[in-house]
Amino acid sequence: MHKFIKGLLALIITIFFQTEVGAEYLYKDEIIHNDKFAQNIETLGSELFDKTGVALKLVMLKEVPQNQTIEVYEKELLSEFSKPTIVLMFSELDKNVNIWTSDVSLYKYFNKNQVLSPVASPVQAFFISVLFARSFDDIKELMSNSGGSILPLLGNKVKGDQTGKYSAAMYNGYLDISMQVASAHDLTLDNGVSESSQYPLMIIKTLFYGFLLYALFLYLRNKFKKKGADDE
Repeated sequence: MHKFIKGLLALIITIFFQTEVGAEYLYKDEIIHNDKFAQNIETLGSELFDKTGVALKLVMLKEVPQNQTIEVYEKELLSEFSKPTIVLMFSELDKNVNIWTSDVSLYKYFNKNQVLSPVASPVQAFFISVLFARSFDDIKELMSNSGGSILPLLGNKVKGDQTGKYSAAMYNGYLDISMQVASAHDLTLDNGVSESSQYPLMIIKTLFYGFLLYALFLYLRNKFKKKGADDE
């Protein structure tokens, strides 16, 4: 009986420490609970740290702890890390996505505004600027920070369980940051995405938003023609 208890205790300790080790880069997960998602994050995060010395942590919260603001939670979380660390945080009920760093110097390795942009591509940015931009500075801002890798996916409407959408959006953002940090160090990631593999997606986006622009052009042309006919 004594041996059985010792064996059971050893098994529990082993499982506990395996869980802790396996959750180094998916630092908190209160939403997804998917082994494959966790493994993908761990593999990519581990390679990034090994090659650059920068730890990229993903935090998936159901909600920021009660009696805490986002700012207070940020400070407490960052105090837990001694290594150069970037934190990508998503809080479902707070509807908040953000990126924090343990040191401001880490922002030079990636474009935070681009990663968190609601605009998916330069073509979409141009389309939006045609409709809503009030100045050249607005257009410049939209174009320079387009290519959002998280919010466009989070904005998709999905019926039923949302976890698939969340995991896709947050992994996409995690991958985006990882590749930018690696590129800033003149490195490539074996578990990243090559530029050539992104070309088909860019072509599809270009065709899609190109069609929208063409549809807008036809709409405006017909509208002005009709207005001109009414004025006559």
